Amino acid sequence: MGVIQDLLKDIPVPKMAKVKVNFSDEKIDNLEHALMEKLQQEHIRKTVKPGMEIALAVGSRGLDRLVELTEVTVRFLKELGANPFIVPSMGSHGGATAEGQREVLAHLGVTEESVGCEIRSSMEVVKIDELPNGLPIYIDKYASEADGIVVINRVKPHTAFRGPVESGIMKMISIGLGKQRGAEACHQLGFKYMAENVPAMAKVIMAKKPVLFGVASVENAFDKVAAVDVLTPSEIIEKEADLQKKAKELLPKLFFDQLDVLVIDEIGKNISGDGMDPNITGRYPTPYATGGPDVNKMVVLSVTPESEGNANGVGTADFTTQRLVDNMDLEGTYANGLTSTVVSPTKIATTLPNDKQAIQAAVKTCNILDFTKVKMVRIKNTLKISEIEVSEALLDYIGNHPNMEQVSDLYDINFDENGNLF
Repeated sequence: MGVIQDLLKDIPVPKMAKVKVNFSDEKIDNLEHALMEKLQQEHIRKTVKPGMEIALAVGSRGLDRLVELTEVTVRFLKELGANPFIVPSMGSHGGATAEGQREVLAHLGVTEESVGCEIRSSMEVVKIDELPNGLPIYIDKYASEADGIVVINRVKPHTAFRGPVESGIMKMISIGLGKQRGAEACHQLGFKYMAENVPAMAKVIMAKKPVLFGVASVENAFDKVAAVDVLTPSEIIEKEADLQKKAKELLPKLFFDQLDVLVIDEIGKNISGDGMDPNITGRYPTPYATGGPDVNKMVVLSVTPESEGNANGVGTADFTTQRLVDNMDLEGTYANGLTSTVVSPTKIATTLPNDKQAIQAAVKTCNILDFTKVKMVRIKNTLKISEIEVSEALLDYIGNHPNMEQVSDLYDINFDENGNLF
């Protein structure tokens, strides 16, 4: 690496300052009351009959207060004389095994004890129809045999496609409930057609199977529940798009149109399915989604321990570190691309020996004449952007922005003797 060191040795790393970013903290404090009020609506109550076996679809995403959302819904169903049970609804997550999906729920706090009902986990599915384009439509076998189906999910923007309905109740019905085979089928034709296929598959399932209602949450920029609603199938079709708009309004963001360099300390599946949220970074795994800053060069430095080596998303960066690559589980990472059919995020970015050289490489290649004027932002991860670091060249912009406030003087970034950040 002598040549690389020589090319980078004179590239400056800019001084940085801490900046506080202000987002709306609108949230529901008494979630149990808010949800139960929605559940007790007469048109929701009358969908439930005593003695009904009801499959409750719960997924793998770390929804805020997921255990509470689930437990309150279970209690409501039991009070009406129904017999609810949970069906893990997470496509191919959990290693695409029944026990793995049960373990994913337990990791999120959802157990038979915590929510008060049985969990029936199986990867067996039933094909119920096909779309006109030939895509098969699958549903979990236990859910297919139930007297009713209830779905719980957060409504949020997707990271790989845009449409009136993206990630939420319909996606949970079409992909989550379809298990590994359903997820594979929905991804088969690629994200270019996902905005059409997700609602189309969900509508077929709702027409052919007794979906009673969906419990939809919307979270604020701090991942706290800001809104909750309970929707019948016709209301899901009518209103999910409005919840999607609200979710996008509350989405945290980096308030920059263009950056020379974005440094991200860590990526991981516990942060985003894509390792880092493309809605924050502006770097998407497909050409079918847009939004966020225009970033010339992006650096990712490490993968979280919780991700267990799954570094999906590293391929959307330009530079990474040997440390991240050494900690990669290639099989786990590549499995993401093989299921989603999107393989660019699982490629390994240009790899430098340490943090300092990875950052210097980004500065060197960001296409500016004066490296001392680099517009650089550093974040810990895409979940934590209420405090960021910015370079000196951005301070005038920060001073004039209503959502941002400089909270420290400029300082040098400290690296240890190995060239890594403290």
